[in-house]
Amino acid sequence: MPLQPGDPAPDFTLPDQDRKPISLADSAGRRRLLVFIPLPFTRVCEGELCTIRDNITALSSRDAEVLAVTCGMTSTNKRWAIEQGFTFPILSDFWPHGDTTRAYGCFNEMIGVPDRSTFTIDEAGVIRDIVVSESFGRERDFAEYTRSLDQLSG
Repeated sequence: MPLQPGDPAPDFTLPDQDRKPISLADSAGRRRLLVFIPLPFTRVCEGELCTIRDNITALSSRDAEVLAVTCGMTSTNKRWAIEQGFTFPILSDFWPHGDTTRAYGCFNEMIGVPDRSTFTIDEAGVIRDIVVSESFGRERDFAEYTRSLDQLSG
């Protein structure tokens, strides 16, 4: 059964672009946006993360940490982060391939990458909202992230 708002967010430990292990528990007590990205260096994925990069203050002012997840290798994520100036972690769910993505119910088995899904996780580690794209080639609306985080305050 897919994860729903109100479910506990599955913990994980994945390497970031610098091969530093990052777990969801590392940011306990903070709000998190867990942003699953299908493919680094592609137009839609890059556009989404560049929008987050360009609006990171809107998220940090809501006490939210951004964690992006791809099934790409750490070296690919590193190059992408450097080229685009991403300052938030880009986590590699490369091996075992897609295990964390599967735990969140957003692994696309047909093509072996995450679906375009974002999980808003509260300070207690509970999923409070899930933002998904209408189609694989369509960006998620950044305003949905701020709306989702604002609902945690209300």
